[in-house]
Amino acid sequence: MTTAWPESLLRAYPAGLWLARSAGRAGERRKKSDDKKAPQECPCGYFNDTRRQCLCTPTQIHRYLTKISGPLLDRIDLQVEVAALTTDEISSTDPAELSVSIRERVEAARQIQRERFRRTRIQCNAEMATQHMRRACELDPASRKLLTHAIDRLALSARAHDRVLKVSRTIADLAGCERIESGHVAEAVQYRALDRGYFR
Repeated sequence: MTTAWPESLLRAYPAGLWLARSAGRAGERRKKSDDKKAPQECPCGYFNDTRRQCLCTPTQIHRYLTKISGPLLDRIDLQVEVAALTTDEISSTDPAELSVSIRERVEAARQIQRERFRRTRIQCNAEMATQHMRRACELDPASRKLLTHAIDRLALSARAHDRVLKVSRTIADLAGCERIESGHVAEAVQYRALDRGYFR
């Protein structure tokens, strides 16, 4: 993984570039307002794996992770570490939430957003500019205090601050809440913590 490859995406991301990288292979696909990136966390791919031992040295891991810069990380809204499934999880017969149920919840949230922005030129939370955020992302004192604390603790940039607000608004929409609550902000902040834990 070279430095030039991910950093070249800084211009592509605003245009809506879907990116995935796994097992040394990379793929790109254009998709509006839905950016994804799946990098490994070390050269061998087993850093932080609970079942396999990472063979990389701390220096190798640090060098590998720092190839992705802060400006690129700022453009990734949801940063989630997905651990390998355990044997019990793979063989489990417990019913999972149906895709149709998830789709209905997402469609309901998108309809809320279309209604919210019906008199504007945008259609969803991801497209909000500052003037839209002032109206749609108003926070109560508890939520504002939580966000301010997170910004200071994680050293978030102004861009990351705005993206946390947009994600908070979307989480509230998915929950059917008219106002953003502190729990929505806390969940959105959680999705920003991964890069500060590994990539800094």
